[in-house]
Amino acid sequence: MTHTTGSTPTALIIGASRGLGHAMAAELLGRGWQVIGTVRDPEARTPLHELADGSEGRIEVEHLDINEPGQLPPLHERLAHRELDLLFVNAGTTNNEQTPIGSVSTADFVEVMVTNALSPMRVIEALEDLVSAAGLIGAMSSGQGSITNNIAGSREVYRGSKAALNMFMSSFAIRQSGTGRAFVLMAPGWIHTALGGPDAPFTIEESTPRVVDVLLSRRGKPGLAYLDRFGETVPW
Repeated sequence: MTHTTGSTPTALIIGASRGLGHAMAAELLGRGWQVIGTVRDPEARTPLHELADGSEGRIEVEHLDINEPGQLPPLHERLAHRELDLLFVNAGTTNNEQTPIGSVSTADFVEVMVTNALSPMRVIEALEDLVSAAGLIGAMSSGQGSITNNIAGSREVYRGSKAALNMFMSSFAIRQSGTGRAFVLMAPGWIHTALGGPDAPFTIEESTPRVVDVLLSRRGKPGLAYLDRFGETVPW
C-alpha cells in the first residue's frame, strides 16, 4: 500500500456524487485530505466531478453501485495499492414514509433494507483491509435509527433500516475489537438534501463541518460510537 507517516491523509467516501457525501468530500478537501469519492452511474456528470476538476488531483472519482456486490472486487483491485485513513459509507435511500410497516410492500421493504443496512456492511467488509490499522471506519446512520428516541413514529421502514445498520455495525466493531480502529455511526440530523427533503431545518453548509469535526475527533479512539453532529452520544 502507498502511504507514509506524515503524508496527506486519504478518505474514501462511498456515495459522494451529491448531497451530504459531496459536501463531506469538499470539506475534507479543504482540510488538506486526498479524497476518493464514488458515484453510482459511471456515465453521469455529477457535482463530485465538478469538484474534482478544480482539485488538482486531490479528488478522485470512482464508480460503485453499493447494491451490486459484483462491483466491489474490481473497486478493491483498483484501490489495492492505497491505504485509507477514513472509509465512510454515505449512500442511502427511503420510501413509504407515512405507510405503517404492515402495509409496506415486500419489494419496497427489501429496497430500503438492502440499500441502508446490508449494502453498507458489504462495502465495509469488502474494503476494510484497505484501512490503516489505526484508521476510521464509519457509516451514515440517523437519529431515527434510535429505538430509545422513537417517540414520533412514521418513516418506519427507514427507521428500521438504520436500526439494523446500527446493529450490524456493532457486530462488525466487536469482531474488530482487537484492532486500534475507530468506528462511527453518524446521526447528522435532519438536513435539507434530496433524501431529507425541503422541510428539513438544517442546511448542508452549516451541518457538514460539524459532521466532519465529529468524525475526525474519533481518530485514534478505538471502538464504536453512535454520535450526532455535536459529538453527543445517541442512545441505541
